[in-house]
Amino acid sequence: MIAFVLRRLLWAIPTLFAVVTLSFLLMRFTPGGPFNADQALAPAVLENLKRAYRLDQPLIVQYGDYLARLLQGDLGPSYSYRDFTVTELFARALPYSLQIGGAALILALVLGVGLGALAAKRQGSALDAAVTTLSGLGLTVPSFVIAPLLSLAFAVWLGWLPAAGWGQGALSHKVLPVVALALPQIAAFARLTRAATIEALKADHIRTARAYGLPEWRVTAHALRAAGGPALSYLGPAAAALLTGSVVVETIFGIPGVGRYFVLGALNRDYALVMGTVVLVGVFVVLFNLLVDLAYAVLDPRIRHD
Repeated sequence: MIAFVLRRLLWAIPTLFAVVTLSFLLMRFTPGGPFNADQALAPAVLENLKRAYRLDQPLIVQYGDYLARLLQGDLGPSYSYRDFTVTELFARALPYSLQIGGAALILALVLGVGLGALAAKRQGSALDAAVTTLSGLGLTVPSFVIAPLLSLAFAVWLGWLPAAGWGQGALSHKVLPVVALALPQIAAFARLTRAATIEALKADHIRTARAYGLPEWRVTAHALRAAGGPALSYLGPAAAALLTGSVVVETIFGIPGVGRYFVLGALNRDYALVMGTVVLVGVFVVLFNLLVDLAYAVLDPRIRHD
């Protein structure tokens, strides 16, 4: 097991290297720069700023400097928030994204897997049709449509919940962003679980379990364990996306998380802030995919990681 983890971590190095390199080049070749404000700066001031941030150096030198800092855990200074480094900004923003994303992930897993399993058990029923229709709708309607609709319905029309803001972490301020983040993931987990459970319920070992007279809840538990593979595979990237913040949802609801900083960094052409977000998401994806691979061994005893 330890050897498997070490191999996966070693394989993650070239993956992250490729992501960082591609993102660095895309950011540098994008028209404009971090100091191209609405009001043009004096040439001397612009040159001084570039020299201070070493943006006057050749591209290969800038790339080498960024990699050297990154290997030391330094994501560099922010060009738009000049009193902070990117690491300091993420240290402030990540707890907000983790709270919202963690709650959304738990909600998506519980409701998505539960609804998918119920729909599979009652295949062809009205419940199955409702789950299938709603999951299809949840997958096709984007979050930048869902979030404003939720805010309009429950904050503006009904007045039950705040429309935006963090509100010192009050539960009422978290409900709408958590639901907006969770709804597409609930649809995805429900659809994957339903399809996999229907197939598992037709397997030979499930028919054998029923023939031995096992209670139906135990038969269903065995089927769900066998059907957990697709949902578990989807869990890795979904968890990384939710826990590092949703760009749209955090911006709409005014949550000061990582996703909001990514939007502001892109708008302000803050190279370091955008690159830091890419690195953070990449690390989360690698770690969660590793955890998913380890969880496969628990879900299916036939799988061994030597």
